Amino acid sequence: MPDRAPQPVDRQLPTDEARELISLVRDIAQREIAPQAAEQEEAGHFPRDVFRLLSESGLLGLPYDSEYGGGDQPYEVYLQVLEELAAARLTIGLGVSVHSLACHALANYGTKEQRAEHLPAMLGGGLLGAYCLSEPSSGSDAASLRTKAVRDAGDDSGSGEAGSGGDWLITGTKAWITHGGVADFYTVLARSGGEGARGITAFLVPGDTAGVNAAPPEKKMGMKGSPTAQVHFDGVRVSGDRRIGEEGQGFAIALSALDSGRLGIAACAIGVAQAALDQAVAYATGRQQFGRPISDFQGLRFMLADMATQIEAGRALYLAAARLRDAGRPFSKQAAMAKLLCTDAAMKVTTDAVQVLGGYGYTADFPVERYLREAKVLQIVEGTNQIQRMVIARHLAGPESR
Repeated sequence: MPDRAPQPVDRQLPTDEARELISLVRDIAQREIAPQAAEQEEAGHFPRDVFRLLSESGLLGLPYDSEYGGGDQPYEVYLQVLEELAAARLTIGLGVSVHSLACHALANYGTKEQRAEHLPAMLGGGLLGAYCLSEPSSGSDAASLRTKAVRDAGDDSGSGEAGSGGDWLITGTKAWITHGGVADFYTVLARSGGEGARGITAFLVPGDTAGVNAAPPEKKMGMKGSPTAQVHFDGVRVSGDRRIGEEGQGFAIALSALDSGRLGIAACAIGVAQAALDQAVAYATGRQQFGRPISDFQGLRFMLADMATQIEAGRALYLAAARLRDAGRPFSKQAAMAKLLCTDAAMKVTTDAVQVLGGYGYTADFPVERYLREAKVLQIVEGTNQIQRMVIARHLAGPESR
């Protein structure tokens, strides 16, 4: 069977700098990520060395301000970097997206002093972050979270100003945390006030703080190299200067982060789908049946055409949403649409890729079965696709009647 190498995606990039960046990412992906992906995923190996390399290469802080160690890249470019990384290995692409999500609160709502103190290490100092919103009993209904943050009863130095005041004690359990147990810092949403969304506050918690403990990683059908675990906070003491934003502002901060994070998931989904299409095309053009390549048969050609069309449509939608974000315009509806369309497309494309390869597609000798298992989780994380439909419908028809 001839070796047909996939052609790089023909990207529309705004600057020469962005084109050089994509070239760097592709080089790292081909040399350091893709060759080890299948073996390391099967072994459940977390590639911390790759994340260190990405940090050293300036790829963990791309959408953030260079004043604090970021890359000053628009989301239009950052998301295409994620797509390239996810195509090589979803554990890496999604890991970078989650790290960026974990940096969002401090970068956008922290004081200048907080940003100067913490962001350089978070963006380019080799640290890796995690985002703690979901809990065992609150996933889609995130505003009902139960993790508590209370002021230390023996400390009366508190202040209502952002990033100041006395110590806080955080107690509770977070669930489904990507990088749980391996993260250097956690952005934690905890209840500091009454019930509902207005009683939630955000905190930046070092991963080595006393009382922070992770459960064994979940046993998942895919992304075995990316640890997903419950994280327990047992009276964790956090200084007042690690509170992000105002008291009670945490849920608004979380929603703001999720709008951007959904675009990251959309880009990762298209990366996985593109990798699956590349494998399907290579196989179909090399596999001979009835004396000719199976790509000659119309039924299969139409399947490949549909796969490619879904990928292009998804890529166009996430980039359109990213350009709205870069222009400072509202993009919440478009982010939900992109997450919905791209992840559903990834599920369909990877399923079809397995079908193109037939029996071989069902074996671990080819990566398409792994892509299929990985695509499924993208329909669930950072808001299930049912939640995305609710978000879109609210933009169209207003809130649901009570």
